[in-house]
Amino acid sequence: MHSGGRILRGAPIFHVLLLPPSAPSPHLMPMLLPQITLPKYTIADLDTFPDDGQRYELLQGFLLVTPAPGAPHQVVAVRLMTALMNCVSDLAFVTGPGVVEREPDIHLEPDVLVFPKPMPPSQKWKDLSGHWLAVEVYSRGSRKYDHDYKRDAYLALGVREVWLVDLDERVVLISRADGLRDERVTDTLRWHPSEVAVEVVLPLERLFADL
Repeated sequence: MHSGGRILRGAPIFHVLLLPPSAPSPHLMPMLLPQITLPKYTIADLDTFPDDGQRYELLQGFLLVTPAPGAPHQVVAVRLMTALMNCVSDLAFVTGPGVVEREPDIHLEPDVLVFPKPMPPSQKWKDLSGHWLAVEVYSRGSRKYDHDYKRDAYLALGVREVWLVDLDERVVLISRADGLRDERVTDTLRWHPSEVAVEVVLPLERLFADL
């Protein structure tokens, strides 16, 4: 139990309606299930949660809890990070996982995050902006959160591009702030931010090799 109520695990705990990414700021309208009152949390509350290996995230104060990722998930995330770092390391940071955070109640942790240099003087996640890319690798329990909620939340928060990596189907779904949603890549993943000269070219066969 935590102050404010019981944490629900293992199933979607809310539904959200996100306005288009062109909105001046993220607007998320919670539509709660009938006759259910769910607690809302702030970023400060995250420090009180148990260190139990699960991932705790907040979207407009609502809690998302997903299990720790498995080995194939981590292998794919590291391969993506390596490919991205080879392309943008002079101009951007590549972290895994990263944090996209807006006070007081949005804290999302993409499996891979790319954001431009330099680091803000505060060195705090909340002060980062202009994110180039957020990547979510589907894992046990995260598919619905990643696709139905987090994808559009990232875009509304100013992330340029979002990749959703499906280990089961061995595809990558690409969405962008310009309105593109779920472009399905089945052969070669390509990414070329305007600030860099080198294009990321990653055959999916190599990304998913031996898994």
